Amino acid sequence: MVVKAKKPLAEVAKLTKAQAKVEHKRLALEIEGHDKRYYQNDAPSVTDAEYDALRRRFNALEARFPEFVSSDSPSRRVGAAPSGRFRKVRHAVPMLSLDNAFAEEDVIDFVGRIRRFLKLDEDDRIDFSAEPKIDGLSMSLRYEDGELVTAATRGDGAEGEDVTANIRTLEDVPQKLRGRKVPDVCEVRGEVYMTKKAFLALNERQKAAGDTVFANPRNSAAGSLRQKDPSITASRPLGFFAYAWGEMSAMPEDTQSGMIGWFEHCGFKTNPLTKLCHSVEQLIAFHRKIEQQRARLDYDIDGVVYKVDRLDWQERLGFVSRTPRWAIAHKFPAERATTVLRDIEIQVGRTGSFTPVGKLEPVGVGGVIVQNVTLHNEDYIRGIGGDGEQLREGREIMIGDTVIVQRAGDVIPQIVDVVLDKRPRDAKPYHFPKKCPCPLHTDVVREETATGEEGSRARCSGEFACPYQKIEHLKLFASRRAFDIDGLGEKQIEFFFENGWVKEPADIFTLQARNPKLKLEEIEGYGETSVRNLFSAIEVRRRISLERFIYALGMRHVGETTALALARGYGSWKAFHDAGLKVAKGDEETIAEMDALDQIGDTVIKSIAAYFGESHNRGIVERLTGEVTILDAEKPKSNSAVAGKTVVFTGSLEKMTRDEAKATAERLGAKAAGSVSKKTDYVVAGPGAGSKLADARKHGVAVLTEDEWLKLIGE
Repeated sequence: MVVKAKKPLAEVAKLTKAQAKVEHKRLALEIEGHDKRYYQNDAPSVTDAEYDALRRRFNALEARFPEFVSSDSPSRRVGAAPSGRFRKVRHAVPMLSLDNAFAEEDVIDFVGRIRRFLKLDEDDRIDFSAEPKIDGLSMSLRYEDGELVTAATRGDGAEGEDVTANIRTLEDVPQKLRGRKVPDVCEVRGEVYMTKKAFLALNERQKAAGDTVFANPRNSAAGSLRQKDPSITASRPLGFFAYAWGEMSAMPEDTQSGMIGWFEHCGFKTNPLTKLCHSVEQLIAFHRKIEQQRARLDYDIDGVVYKVDRLDWQERLGFVSRTPRWAIAHKFPAERATTVLRDIEIQVGRTGSFTPVGKLEPVGVGGVIVQNVTLHNEDYIRGIGGDGEQLREGREIMIGDTVIVQRAGDVIPQIVDVVLDKRPRDAKPYHFPKKCPCPLHTDVVREETATGEEGSRARCSGEFACPYQKIEHLKLFASRRAFDIDGLGEKQIEFFFENGWVKEPADIFTLQARNPKLKLEEIEGYGETSVRNLFSAIEVRRRISLERFIYALGMRHVGETTALALARGYGSWKAFHDAGLKVAKGDEETIAEMDALDQIGDTVIKSIAAYFGESHNRGIVERLTGEVTILDAEKPKSNSAVAGKTVVFTGSLEKMTRDEAKATAERLGAKAAGSVSKKTDYVVAGPGAGSKLADARKHGVAVLTEDEWLKLIGE
């Protein structure tokens, strides 16, 4: 699949006023949507870095065109309005957010602006309180006469939600403040968070119970706190760090650092990494140090916050828009994080390919907790490259190394560098296995490239006799795009395989006949109804289309598209089976006929030959075909209204699934594509259609509703 790069946005300075006005309105709506998903639904749809980029561009537009600024502009708001599930609470002092710094130069500018505003000389010292920026849920706790009376979320900064009953379940939140210097009215503010360890344990419990699995600790903390039932909140391990205040009838201290100490004295937990810095150089050094420690912390942070320590200076500096002049958040790059590689394990794939997986000290990367990372292959680990994957020259990866991790395309975690000066003395080089970890201990071989040279990929030579490959083949066989057996997912396959009940595909179809002896309904997690439903789902799949059957066999290099091409080329299972046997024997005429098929080449033919040349595989196929009926392939129609056309389906289809729509289009001789281009003939758009619909309009492609499409094809 080719992913098209997004067209770069024009510089704000080059936009006309009309262009800027349109983009300003678009960005306002987009930011408002992201705020709602983050603050109300606890389900952010973009990374912190992407959101920050939107905010920076929006602010740049308003800086150039101040007339665009309105009272309801995102630049004048904090967070999002309360969701309405809880009673609203009006904050006596607004809960504002911080401006962000993304580079060291931004921090230098921040300190310079403070000097100019306060009219300080270069040799006048400014003390700053520096603390890690916790990635959690902001909370305001109101105490009257030392007693907790209200707890409220940030909300939109002016109004939040009353979560007092839930907050009372947190051990880190005192119900009554200690000490003699407690003001009559005291609002303590801070962050509710969940540790990484607690987050991982919670998700395991949620998964086992079939409940919602959270994306990251911040979401899990927010979701846990905003429960209607406080007992649910009490069952989840939440913490609270105090670091700020709202309304105070009297100030116990005159510095930021003094207030942090006072919070501790009152019974609150404060961040032990908080430090007093006396120069911009110390601030930057502290930021670097915290970034290096980030992976070892048991809670998520996404930067460091600097605050002018003297409270009288904070008061003089005041606020601009929604942010204080006296504080700034120095963010970490959202796409990368530093952590420790604890171990390397080998995963054996369906085709026997070896994938080394790094086991990491859990770390937050781009809003997601990462524990595992792909290490690609042996050459990648040794630092000598391979298949285009390579660290900087000489960067061999060892167990125990401190590594820099990023999510490639913000999706797939990978190691991008090794911090050599942090390599421990007991770091261990990883020795790639020469034998498969399966009970057969078969040899590991390196695959050949198209030119016949040794490639970087390693695989088990045991083929389908290897238990690891057997179980992965069974998972593919029952998967949605193969036999699609409802109720027979990966966990069920593993369970049946480990118990010896399903060792090959044909065993699935004999389960019901063997059940009087197996007694599945007596096994924990099953019952009469679930077993009956499973057997019904298996029975329904005794009739299978030819292309699905070929794909389900799991031959190397034979994916869905190739299986469809083979099915259309041969028409029946007998024709394809006979061709496979002849190809395995090296029949040149049959090889030439197969090679002439669309999308079929030498690599696929070699794979089919290897499959049918193995007696073990032939036995699997023979036993399986005795249990199922394989339908002949439908020949694509050449006289339909859409024959030869390219069609793209987008949005939610209501009368058929996306897969059914694609299959119908291909049966009628059309090509079902995944993206829109100038060569696309039709785009069929259902509710919720997004970028593909916009691309269709841009390229002048005909857009059809689902009903119009069905009318066009005569169904």
